[in-house]
Amino acid sequence: MKMKSVLLAIIPVITATSVLAQYKYGLKPTDYEGYLKSIKADPKKELVDLEKFIPGIVLDIRYATTNNFTGEKIYNLPKAYTRKPVAEAVKRAQAELAKQGLGIKIFDAYRPYAATVKFYEVYKDTTYVASPYRGSRHNRGCAIDMTIINLKTGEELVMPTGYDSFKKEAWPSTPVKNPVIRKNRQLIIDTMEKQGFKVNGSEWWHFDLIGWKNYEVLDIDFETLMSSEY
Repeated sequence: MKMKSVLLAIIPVITATSVLAQYKYGLKPTDYEGYLKSIKADPKKELVDLEKFIPGIVLDIRYATTNNFTGEKIYNLPKAYTRKPVAEAVKRAQAELAKQGLGIKIFDAYRPYAATVKFYEVYKDTTYVASPYRGSRHNRGCAIDMTIINLKTGEELVMPTGYDSFKKEAWPSTPVKNPVIRKNRQLIIDTMEKQGFKVNGSEWWHFDLIGWKNYEVLDIDFETLMSSEY
């Protein structure tokens, strides 16, 4: 209970944004109370902590740092949550890659709706950022941003671009001349599609669970989710 009190005392970066802009675009996301009701009715809608659920998963949560396209720290905590079916599918993908001495690094997973508002107001091109009028698949807990790493060295496999690139080279349909990069990109796509995901059309690193429409847009900060675990 002491830990819960400390966590609740933290002032989240995202919460401040939520107060000002949560309903600005006409979308009212589900709050924490609504989320609790939804998982009571359907347990598979639970948000699962990937770091606890998948042994060996590596996190590099860029939005908990200034190393992202906004240049600002968006999250207070470097956490990765997804809905339960997503977590189970990522766990299967991790096990499949481990047979090749490879593993998964997560850049982002569930994203509070307020962060989507922030991203849109920084960079309004919806080719690369989600529309706040609809919310994103990240907001539904059904998307992950990821890459593949070598388990021995921890190094990322070389891909067409870095994470969060706004170049056409990041599109999974863009031809790649380098055979190693082409092979690596195909490996990540094939691995995730095998587990029920679809790659985003403008981001080789972004995968959506097929069936994401069955999940609500959420605006719950990580502090609240983490405090509920104690």
